[in-house]
Amino acid sequence: MKFAEFHAGQVIEAGPFTITEQQILDFATAWDPQWFHTDPEAAALGPHGGLIASGWQTCGIAMRLLAEKALAGSESFASPGLQYVKWLKPVRPNDTLRVVATVIETRRASAKPMGILRWRWQLYNQDGAEVLDLEATSLFQLAA
Repeated sequence: MKFAEFHAGQVIEAGPFTITEQQILDFATAWDPQWFHTDPEAAALGPHGGLIASGWQTCGIAMRLLAEKALAGSESFASPGLQYVKWLKPVRPNDTLRVVATVIETRRASAKPMGILRWRWQLYNQDGAEVLDLEATSLFQLAA
C-alpha cells in the first residue's frame, strides 16, 4: 500500500500463520535461548506448562504478515521504534496467528518529504485470544 492509502481508523487484517514447534526451537536457539523456548521437556514442567515462542518471534510474525499485506510495494523505509510492546499470552506450537492493525494517525513531516504512520498491531491466536499488542511508527519516503 502507498502512504496515501492509509487513513486514521483504517483496519488492516493479515494472516493466518501457523507456527510449528520446530520454528519456535530454531528461533529461540538462535536469538532467545531461554529454557522455556528451547527445551520442551523442561518447559512442560515450568510455569507455562509447555514450550512457548519468544515474544520477539511473535513480533517478527506480526511484522512479516503486515510487510506482505500492507508494506510491500510501499514507500516505507524505516521505523524510529515502538511506543510500547506487550506480550499478553504465550504463543504455543501449532497456534494459528492473525494480525489486526489499526491506523491511529497519518501525517506528513514538516521538514522532509516524509509520511509518518502510527498504527497499533494486535496479534490473535486461533481462539481469538490476543497474544501481542504494540504501537509502531513507520516512515515513508515521499516525493518532494
